[in-house]
Amino acid sequence: MRIAFIVDPLDQLKAYKDSSVAMMRAAERHGHEAWALQVDSLAWSQEGGVRGQALRVHTRPDDHDWYRETGRESLALKDFDAVVMRKDPPFDVEYVTATWLLERAEAEGARIFNKPRALRDHSEKFATAEFPQFTVPALVTRDSHALQAFIDAQRDVVMKPLDGMGGSSIFRVHRNEPNRNVIIEVLTQLGQRTVMAQRFIPEISHGDKRILLINGKPVPYALARIPKAGETRGNLAVGGTGVAQELSPRDRQIAESLGPVLAARGLFLVGLDVIGDWLTEINVTSPTCMVEIQQQTGFDVAGAFITALEHACGS
Repeated sequence: MRIAFIVDPLDQLKAYKDSSVAMMRAAERHGHEAWALQVDSLAWSQEGGVRGQALRVHTRPDDHDWYRETGRESLALKDFDAVVMRKDPPFDVEYVTATWLLERAEAEGARIFNKPRALRDHSEKFATAEFPQFTVPALVTRDSHALQAFIDAQRDVVMKPLDGMGGSSIFRVHRNEPNRNVIIEVLTQLGQRTVMAQRFIPEISHGDKRILLINGKPVPYALARIPKAGETRGNLAVGGTGVAQELSPRDRQIAESLGPVLAARGLFLVGLDVIGDWLTEINVTSPTCMVEIQQQTGFDVAGAFITALEHACGS
C-alpha cells in the first residue's frame, strides 16, 4: 500500500513520542510505502483534482535523525491507497479548508482517515454533550452571568476554550476564586468567544486517561496522564507523567458504547479522555499516546492501527 500521512512539518515532529512517526514506522514494518504531505501544499484544479506535494519517507530508528526523504513529487490523493489526516489543531479556517479539499478528494476516489466531514462536524470538547450518561454537569456558553451561576452551583469547575489543545488556556475556578471575573473575561474575550465549563473531577490526581479507539474498538491499555505537583492538568505537554494501565470496567463501558457510534461516522482513530469515571473530551484530529503505551506495555498500538487500515482498505 501507498499511505499518505498529512502531518505538520517533519522536522517539527518529536519522533521519541510522536504517534504519527510511530504510524509511519509501523507502515514500513508492514511492507507499505510511507509518504508525508502538508496541508499548505494541497490544491484542487479541474484538470488534476486534489493534489499535494508528497515526500516519500524512509524511517530510521534514531529518534534524533528519524527519516530520510527518498523522493518528492506532486501526486493526486486518489493515487494513494489511504490518506491519514494527522494535522494538529488549531481548528481554524485553514483546517476547515483542508477538510473541504479532502472531501473533494474523497469524491474523486481517495480513502481518507478520519473522514473529512466527520472531522469538520466534530467538536472535540462539545461532542461529549451527546453522551450525558458518561459526563459530569457542564455548560457551553459565552454569557458571563450563566458562567457565574454555574460556578456558584457547582462550586469547583474547569473552564476551557472549545478550540484549545494540549492543556492550553484551561483554568480551574473555585467558587471563592478572587479572580473569577477576570478569568471569565479573558476566556470569553469579553463575551465574544464561547467556552466550556465542567464540574471539577477530583480523580484527576490519579490521571487524565487517554483511551484510543481504532475503527470503533478500544486499545486494551489507556495512558493515565498524571499532573505534576501543583497542577490540575494532566496533559503531557504541560508536564504530566504518562502511566499506562489496563482499561477499567467503566473505561471499557464508555469505549464500547461510543466506539461503534463514532466509527459509523468515519472516525477511524479516536482518543477518549476520561477522568475517574467520567468522559471529558473526544479527540479526533490527531490523537496521541501510542508510543508511551507501547513502551510501557509492549502493545503495538501503531501496528494495530496499520493492520486495521489494511482491513479497511481491503489489503
